[in-house]
Amino acid sequence: MAREVKISPSLLSADMSKLGEDVRRLQDAGADMLHVDVMDGHFVPNITIGPFVVEAIRKIAAIPLDVHLMITDPDKYLEPFADAGSDHITFHIEAVEEAGGLIKEIQSKNITAGICVSPDTPAEALADVAGDVDMILVMSVYPGFGGQKFMERVLPKTEALRAMAPERVNIEIDGGITADNVARAGAAGANVIVAGTAVFKADDMAAAIEQLRTNCRNALK
Repeated sequence: MAREVKISPSLLSADMSKLGEDVRRLQDAGADMLHVDVMDGHFVPNITIGPFVVEAIRKIAAIPLDVHLMITDPDKYLEPFADAGSDHITFHIEAVEEAGGLIKEIQSKNITAGICVSPDTPAEALADVAGDVDMILVMSVYPGFGGQKFMERVLPKTEALRAMAPERVNIEIDGGITADNVARAGAAGANVIVAGTAVFKADDMAAAIEQLRTNCRNALK
């Protein structure tokens, strides 16, 4: 059975003064999830939002919250983000010494668990946990800032992770994704697509989301 393609627009590209309005626009446009980038100014050189904002989004959003923790010591902040209403939580393999326990702790809260690899981290870093998570997130830019150019060099790693992980595990890709390059991500095995600028800067948000979905689905392995 073919894996389902899901589009998870990044709220990093939203207008924070109109966040609720943008959440509703994304839902109406057909987004499958909302990608929430959490940055702490330590693990990455930028600071974004915390649990209180996730809680506020949860009150508005009728679709799952795909929360990406780009933070040091993610285990210390799991509880607040879980309590805020996250449906899925991804943390970075680079931020922990041992990932297995945190994966189990996330899943014990009825939340799906993901693990992320930054561009310079090899696929082999996930060999011990690829079968335990619900999703693997491949960064196709360096984490910390929106608007960066897609890195083609992560595609072989994406293919390796797709081959390594069980079929039930989703492969998500995040960074510089557009309608022009999403097919290459799909061909490498990615079926969950994070897109910020490509969605928010589009004249027709619904058409942009559908184009990303169609292009990925047609190429998906």
